[in-house]
Amino acid sequence: MGANAPATAVNLSEITELRGVRECLQWFTREKQWINETHLQLCRIPAPTFLEGDRAAWFVDQFRSLGWDASVDRAGNAVATMGEGPYVALTAHLDTVIAPRTKDDITVDPDGRFRGPGVSDNGAGLAALLAVARALKSCSRIPDLRANLVLVANVGEEGEGNLAGMRHLCKQSSLGRKVESFVIADGANTDYITTRALGSRRFEVTFTGPGGHSWSDYGLGNPVHALCRAVTLFAETRLDGSPKSAFNVGLLEGGSSVNAIAQTARAKVDIRSESNSKIEELVDILSTAVDRARDLENQRAAAGKVSAKIREIGSRPAAALPENAAILQYIRAV
Repeated sequence: MGANAPATAVNLSEITELRGVRECLQWFTREKQWINETHLQLCRIPAPTFLEGDRAAWFVDQFRSLGWDASVDRAGNAVATMGEGPYVALTAHLDTVIAPRTKDDITVDPDGRFRGPGVSDNGAGLAALLAVARALKSCSRIPDLRANLVLVANVGEEGEGNLAGMRHLCKQSSLGRKVESFVIADGANTDYITTRALGSRRFEVTFTGPGGHSWSDYGLGNPVHALCRAVTLFAETRLDGSPKSAFNVGLLEGGSSVNAIAQTARAKVDIRSESNSKIEELVDILSTAVDRARDLENQRAAAGKVSAKIREIGSRPAAALPENAAILQYIRAV
């Protein structure tokens, strides 16, 4: 646990003996049914990335009903406070990769297991957020803690949301400037603690050309051919074991007919690594592959050259929490 472990254990032991803290911990055991019912209710409100508004509004209503000052900020986050800070931010993302089509898509088995899109990622984290909000309101002996906590149900965490809500909170929000540390609630259980942020950059690669008929215009530069060649060149990249890295071409599209030379072809590329420098290396390899594919297609074309463009659609830097960070010591001790 590190050099500070003994002190952490002593401090934690002292904290758990405080009457208000004991009361709060007992609340979580006593109100398990309420937590599960809240979990089910929130998961039945669709919140796909970029369309989290209904769920955010519901969260604001819930926060207010529990006595918190709550509102939706400019990014769409549902934010709740009870004091002026400085703050520790407890946050969970609102959006899901797949949204339920009907309420019946979200169910609970007789053994209590939740089933349906988004019940784990991140219905569980959101239920925890509301549970903390209610527990702290119910436990009157720890008012000082409420004054230094901000609860945030954030938007745009998944996919091309590109952490829109958290970027706004950290970079543009006046409230965010009062936040000194963050705790993220995400996932189904407490079996592990995530202390390393996996870095990623995502790109849309687009090839364009004049387009034409597959027979009468044969010989024109073909964006689909160029894109396929770029993907092939990039896919030849070999990754060693460390730092752990990965890349993926996850979407290919282009053309309108089997007998037409496409005017446009595009792909979306995901690059990930534990190392920011490795990400940059892979980005350079992608750029080289795209340039090479464009040049090869234009060398082969009798007329109608193709052009290529790479547009960044997502960027998340790699980072790590130090092993001796105080907040990590306390979470592990718990």
